[in-house]
This record gives sequence, C-alpha cells and structure tokens, in this order.
Amino acid sequence: MTQQQDPTSTSPASQQGLTIMVWSCDPQNPERAATPFMAAQAAAAMDLKVEMLFTAQAVQWLLPEHADTLIGFGPQSLPVRHYLEVAAGLGIEMRACSQAMHALGLGREGLVPQCAGLGGLVAFLGRGQEVGWRMLVF
Repeated sequence: MTQQQDPTSTSPASQQGLTIMVWSCDPQNPERAATPFMAAQAAAAMDLKVEMLFTAQAVQWLLPEHADTLIGFGPQSLPVRHYLEVAAGLGIEMRACSQAMHALGLGREGLVPQCAGLGGLVAFLGRGQEVGWRMLVF
C-alpha cells in the first residue's frame, strides 16, 4: 500500500508546480507572447507554483522599453505590462536568463520590477525534474 502525501503540506517534495521557458515568443513575434502568460495564469489559478524563465530574445519582454508593446492577437491584445503585473500579482516568479542578458549586453538593473532576478537553464531543467513539477517551453 502506498502512502499518500498530505496535499496541504508545504514541504518541497509535496509542492506541485509548473516551470515555463519563454524562448520563441520574442518581440519579433508579439502575437505568440500572450500564450505563455495565459498558461502561467491558468496554472496559478489551479494553485500550482509557477516560474517563468525568459531566455534568448524573449528576455527583452522584461525590459521597460517593451512594457507598452501589445502582445497577443486580435482585439484581445494587451500591453506586456498588463501581463507582467497580473503574473506578479498571482505570485508567478519571472526570471531573466543570465546568459541571454549577457549576450545582449544587458545588466540586471535594467529589468522591470516584476522580474525576480536572474535564472538559467540548469535551474530550469533541475526544477522540471523535481517531483510534482512539469515543464513547458514556448
């Protein structure tokens, strides 16, 4: 007989979450950029812990100069600022890939306040291997 974990436990082994890599949804493709945010919001609404790693050119969504760029498609397009604020309000942890920041010649000080800091691929992959966690790549 297997023993079930208490779903209210906060120990790391019982935590369920979703880690999302935002990679192909860069400012050159703003119509794709709303989808990772919507997936993150849906997971947070399901009481999952959610982390987002913005890498490659998509790291630019975490820069203030893109805050007013409309993302999504059709009449439902909203500024990225809206998605960042909603995500932060839901407790979604958003991080910028340190390697992408370095490649673009950017520093941590230039990130929007909703960004929790820097992250990387090793941490993303490690989190995805933890019990109760799943990974998505956009």
